[in-house]
Amino acid sequence: MSIWRWADWITPVPEQHRTTLGEGDTPLVRSNSIGPAAGLDNLWLKLESVNPAGSFKDRFGAAAISAMKAEDQSRCIATSSGNTGSAVAAYCASAGLQCEIAVVETTPMGKLRQMMAYGANVYRIKGFGLDPDVSARAFEILTARGEAPDARLQVSSYIYSVPGMTGVETISFELAEQAESQLERPIDHVFCPSGGGGLCVAVCRGFRRLVSLSRLATSPAIECVQPRGNDTMASALSEGASQAEPVTCTTNISGLQVPNINDGHLVVQELKPTGGLGQLVSDEAVWEVQQRLATEEGVFSEPAGATALAGCLAAAQQGRIDRNALIVCLVTGTGFKDEASVDRMLEETPCPTIELDEL
Repeated sequence: MSIWRWADWITPVPEQHRTTLGEGDTPLVRSNSIGPAAGLDNLWLKLESVNPAGSFKDRFGAAAISAMKAEDQSRCIATSSGNTGSAVAAYCASAGLQCEIAVVETTPMGKLRQMMAYGANVYRIKGFGLDPDVSARAFEILTARGEAPDARLQVSSYIYSVPGMTGVETISFELAEQAESQLERPIDHVFCPSGGGGLCVAVCRGFRRLVSLSRLATSPAIECVQPRGNDTMASALSEGASQAEPVTCTTNISGLQVPNINDGHLVVQELKPTGGLGQLVSDEAVWEVQQRLATEEGVFSEPAGATALAGCLAAAQQGRIDRNALIVCLVTGTGFKDEASVDRMLEETPCPTIELDEL
């Protein structure tokens, strides 16, 4: 199984050029502890963390690199805060393409090592992902490099890579399928973490396609969750603004440090019709939920992967969602991605070495 079972619904790629590592078809599991404790008995977790390279970005990598093969392009130029880089590096390795990745200054070492392990040429850019001016200039330079005939710039954003992002839309196709087979009722809300906004737009467009094909009557509300330190679109969406706004990024949540707009305007425009809003959460709330996912649900997530659930709990506490609603939170990446966050979780947890006779 892979995203290519949805080949007719995403950017067309001839079968001989399709690259897959078995991405997609990720499990949808009920929250047995956190949901009921918050009065949410119909809370479900979509575990994108079990994809081959550890995040939902593998769907992007499979579609984007396959499209490059079909165009006979051999050099992937990518920019990433972590998971996009890991995904394109893995799929380039599988497809035999060269891979060059510029990463944000604060990319966790676990993600850097993963990219390099796949053979990618990786470098950090000072200020990238924190300063909007530096980030914008970096995108300009990388865009120019990606315009070479044998190359393509890959950024997990609709403004840069539509083929790759249509691969991410398969999340919605799977959720609709799982709602019918597992849940036996429609999904009311899907909570998505957001850095540059591409995931929110992809989930929104995936459900919109299903509605247009009469596979669904209506789309669930797509909810955009951002850290307070990177509020480019969440407040704009909730306050009825017409567009997103760039910010100076202060969040420490790796993967969501995107101070530029990217797909932010699309988020504001396209999520409104679904009834979705923006939700802001503190870094501390995200870290708390990351730990609770591990200790109460058995789900090992990176901080960005816990952000959607943190937003859902905040929305429930604010009375913004019906507690009987069927809710899905996307757990977007595995905890192995961010070693520092695991160290933070375990800083007061001892692991003593004992003698055999002390057992």
